[in-house]
Amino acid sequence: MVLLLALVAGLIGCVHDPRPPEGVPTSSSVPADGHVDPGNLKRVRPALPADYEIADLRGPISIAALWGFGPGWESQPAQCAVLADPAPGDPAARGMAASGPGGTIYVIVSATSEVVASNTELMDNCRRWTMAFSHTTGEVELTEPPVIEGAATLSAALTARTAVESGMETDTEISTATAYLDGFAVSVTLLTDPGSRHAPLGPHFVNDLLGKTVTALRG
Repeated sequence: MVLLLALVAGLIGCVHDPRPPEGVPTSSSVPADGHVDPGNLKRVRPALPADYEIADLRGPISIAALWGFGPGWESQPAQCAVLADPAPGDPAARGMAASGPGGTIYVIVSATSEVVASNTELMDNCRRWTMAFSHTTGEVELTEPPVIEGAATLSAALTARTAVESGMETDTEISTATAYLDGFAVSVTLLTDPGSRHAPLGPHFVNDLLGKTVTALRG
């Protein structure tokens, strides 16, 4: 687990250009509902599984990099990239990585001027899309997001497949939920190994933890 968290720390600086391609509609804003204090992220620790190893992360933090997609990754359609990486360039971003038998959890809060979950046209055009980087590909599907008062939300699920030697591949199941509020993107991501002998934490855990995180940040 220590090695895994060390590798994660090395990935958080990998960013994708967050600017939407020319012609993509800009996002609308959501009225702020109370002050968000990123320093309150520490209050989320009690909501994480008790037996998990936890490490603090500092930005900039790329969600797509945590998924396993390095610099230069591409999406099809291209405008869907912003859904996979809502705020990769904030140098003051904060986060936590928690690793245990049910998977690896990331909780991230980053400043962003975009609220892509409010962009109806973008969301409709990106119900399903693909991502690619080197030997890793992923098929992303938007899922039912949690309802959080005063915030626009989105949820996504994908399987990241990485080709390895001898024609084999490794698969990682990923669930992510994001809330946009008061100039911040707050994300919870869960990575699990389909071949693990341990039962994975479910997608409901991601949505529930996102709600608890937003409450903590507003507290």
